[in-house]
Amino acid sequence: MGKFEVIHIETSDSDLFNELYNNAMLSGMIDVNLYEEFGVMRGLRDSNGKGVLTGLTEISDVVATQTIEGKKLPDEGSLYYQGYNVYDLIDGLKDRRYAFEEITYLLLFGALPTQKEFEEFKDVMASFNGLSNEFTRDVIMRLPSENIMNGLQRGLLTLYSYDDMPEDISPANVLRQSLQIIAKMSAMSTYLYHAYQHIQLDQNLVIKNPKPEYSTAENLLYMLRPDGQFTELEAKVLDVALVLHAEHGGGNNSTFTTHVVTSSGTDTYSALSAAIASLKGFRHGGANLKVKHMMEEIMTNVKDWENEQEIRDYLKKILDKQAFDGQGLIYGIGHAVYTKSDPREVILKSYAKQLAAAKDREAEFAFYDRVERLAKEVIAAHRHLFKPICANVDFYSGLVYDCLGIPENLFTPIFAISRMSGWSAHRLEEIINKGKIIRPAYKYVGHHRPYKAIQDR
Repeated sequence: MGKFEVIHIETSDSDLFNELYNNAMLSGMIDVNLYEEFGVMRGLRDSNGKGVLTGLTEISDVVATQTIEGKKLPDEGSLYYQGYNVYDLIDGLKDRRYAFEEITYLLLFGALPTQKEFEEFKDVMASFNGLSNEFTRDVIMRLPSENIMNGLQRGLLTLYSYDDMPEDISPANVLRQSLQIIAKMSAMSTYLYHAYQHIQLDQNLVIKNPKPEYSTAENLLYMLRPDGQFTELEAKVLDVALVLHAEHGGGNNSTFTTHVVTSSGTDTYSALSAAIASLKGFRHGGANLKVKHMMEEIMTNVKDWENEQEIRDYLKKILDKQAFDGQGLIYGIGHAVYTKSDPREVILKSYAKQLAAAKDREAEFAFYDRVERLAKEVIAAHRHLFKPICANVDFYSGLVYDCLGIPENLFTPIFAISRMSGWSAHRLEEIINKGKIIRPAYKYVGHHRPYKAIQDR
């Protein structure tokens, strides 16, 4: 099976094309001063970068401040799922398999399950987690894309055609659809990866059915690896990573997308594929890959990994747009909400350390730790910041996935596998509360012009 035929549109008059292009660019450029003049919150954020309140939720809470004598001050970050602190959840589930499944239950149903409830839930999810041979042949194996996120969107939208009640948006049916989608995400992602490797890169094709007795994390490693083998530590670290990425409040880009699209009354497959489209962006779900590439460049150019001044100098070059991608950003450092610490990063870092030790990559982990510490100092000095700045969960997640042998083009899909639980909970919340269609306002700052016939233009 070949690739799509690429159609090239050529212009015989490159000067005309350039003129049209320049006109389009000028036409779409807004004077940034107008945002302040009309009180428009760019990116739905206030002048301090804090998100503008656009809704209410009970699913999760992101806390980064404490109030002392009426003043909000930076504090260690906290993340709550349905009222439970994520530190307590991770600690309580540390000796258990299926941590991600328990968190999925919590997010969807609002309470932690009893043993009986959880056994029944696992059975239900296991019955949903496979993909039919027909779907695998006709959808997965046809024209696989290098970016698996696009394949996930296509696969998710195609599941609509396999559903007897795709347009039914009653809470009960949406819950059924959500459980099926959550369960199928692991197989869909790994199959899309293997299909691309086989069809486009001519590698051997290995497709395994998920095992009903395996957790999501275990099945991911089993289906991804040719030999299907994994250690207990590997499965545990991936399970924790899935838990930490499962949900993060209603204000992040992809979850807000879920609310916006759901509020229009559309079907589940359309709403959740829109969330995947949002997550794909490098400013959101693709950030961990940016961190990995950045760190690879730093490790290549810094000769002595223990020389802190040499590291500082290279970090300054990145901030001055003289190194890496020229954007002036140290990826994985800083967060829109968290200041002193991102609890997800704190937890994942501890597991990354264990995994790095098991993989004989302790020197690499130590370098990450050193860069994290120095980057905070360099950014604060460069931007004249007085507030604390912390690493976010993306800083170590790429290292974790790399230590697990997960290929780069599965980094963001694994995020999507996990976040599907949170998106589904938010979709249900929007439907149950029968909110109005979300319709923010835009201020028109162009000019009104009289129409001219084509011969007079």
